[in-house]
Amino acid sequence: MQLNDSWLPLFPLNTVLFPGGILPLKVFEARYTDMVRDCMSKEIPFGVVLIKAGSEVGAAAQPESIGTLAHITQWDMENLGILLLRAEGGQRFRIRETRVLADQRLEGLIELLPPDESITVTDQHVQCAKTLKIVIDDVNNKGIAEHGPEYASPFANELRLDDAGWVANRWCEILPIPLKARQKLLELDDAESRLSVIFQYLQQHKII
Repeated sequence: MQLNDSWLPLFPLNTVLFPGGILPLKVFEARYTDMVRDCMSKEIPFGVVLIKAGSEVGAAAQPESIGTLAHITQWDMENLGILLLRAEGGQRFRIRETRVLADQRLEGLIELLPPDESITVTDQHVQCAKTLKIVIDDVNNKGIAEHGPEYASPFANELRLDDAGWVANRWCEILPIPLKARQKLLELDDAESRLSVIFQYLQQHKII
């Protein structure tokens, strides 16, 4: 299916998904279980967008204008009517128009934004990558110790620590910053600019 200039099912959430990020979801509202089943049958992603106004349940929320494609990589239904999903962030998109379906599902007419260029982490920012590796290893080691083989890492298996965009995106996900700040970082078109902002934050907070 051609996604550019087409209507995409949207999932407004109180979270910001970045390209390459992992998003675990528990889906229980009928409208969204229907949406997910439809996406799986058509083998298409859905769009994750931060809620600008409204809530995750009830009437359709008003989304921010830029979001990220979410590709379903795993799913399970442990209990009837509750879908457990694991999705991975793909390309960013801009919403040109929205429409609300009868069941309060939201769809957006979208245009795909250019993917981040693969830019090697510069010498100035290499400490960002090294510290990120320490954080990821610590999170995974604690998770394995607590959950054993059932542990599902919140990070993709392939660590692209030499890629400026990938490193910036992972920091954007794990730093304790407001959702609005995360959204502003997502909206930056230049991966190196995103990493520069992160670098300054890490220095100011004496993380590196």
